[in-house]
Amino acid sequence: MTLPNFFIVGAPKAGTDGLYYHLDQHPQIYMSPLKEPSFFSSEIRLDNFVEELQSGARAAAESLRHYLDSGVTTKRFGGMVTCMHDYQRLFLSVGNESAIGEGSVSYLWSPSAPSAIASAIPDARIIIVLMDPAKRAFHQYLKSLSDRNVTHSFRVHLEKAFQDKQDRINIYHPFLAFGNYAEQIRRYKEQFSPRQIHLSLYEDLRSDYQGWFRSILNFLGVDDGFTPRPVDIPSTPLFSRLSLLERNGIAAKLRPVVTKLLPRSFKSKIRGSLYQGGAKPSLSSEDRRVLVNYYRNNILELEEIIGRDLSAWRSI
Repeated sequence: MTLPNFFIVGAPKAGTDGLYYHLDQHPQIYMSPLKEPSFFSSEIRLDNFVEELQSGARAAAESLRHYLDSGVTTKRFGGMVTCMHDYQRLFLSVGNESAIGEGSVSYLWSPSAPSAIASAIPDARIIIVLMDPAKRAFHQYLKSLSDRNVTHSFRVHLEKAFQDKQDRINIYHPFLAFGNYAEQIRRYKEQFSPRQIHLSLYEDLRSDYQGWFRSILNFLGVDDGFTPRPVDIPSTPLFSRLSLLERNGIAAKLRPVVTKLLPRSFKSKIRGSLYQGGAKPSLSSEDRRVLVNYYRNNILELEEIIGRDLSAWRSI
């Protein structure tokens, strides 16, 4: 039985998608062809979605079922693998690769994932990238805006997220919880030794991507002289309202076709047209103040846990 020996666990919007696709090019690395299987996150299950997302989640599950039963022969972004037999299918094509991995950003937020991974694969290596939580939240909002999952302002989005008291997965949960890094990192430190965890900040990859990428390769024990080629990272959906399409099960079928056929320049134009007046929104100082005040104590805890200066994350 072949299972992964390393995981990219998040945080969401912190550059982990790009890392997945770059590692996938390395001849000594095998990456699960399904990005985001979320197998070890027991919270990512159909029954845990709010009612208005149930039909879309079911349509996605049916599409995933066809993908798994058809032999997992192509790359796919997004899934919800719930049983070990299906999870093992993702690694049937492993050959001589020494590093075998998968990436699911839900694993950082998920309370259940660290212990589940440690129980199944105690020697696993864990890759974590953290982003200023205020910026991370805003970037996630921009993605939702681009995907037409929301049409309101970021201020309204924040107000709705603060008011949301549901434990079930919806557009506002776990939107803010994704940035509560202190307890998330603490859970992984309780399950894995320091040598098994590669923890970095988004600023690290932004300031020196090649050096940062080389440190990842060293951590995985593979040739660190490899240089990946640029890639187009899939974005779904590019246009059309997700709620309407997902209700009819159409989005899951159109998404890979549309993403593959549209050139990068046209995708950029489409994303730009989704923003009011064609201008991409920016994070206002007042909205940043709200988020920094919300995350401040968590950031201070995180500084103690990881031993790094995060004062820039606390600046307003």
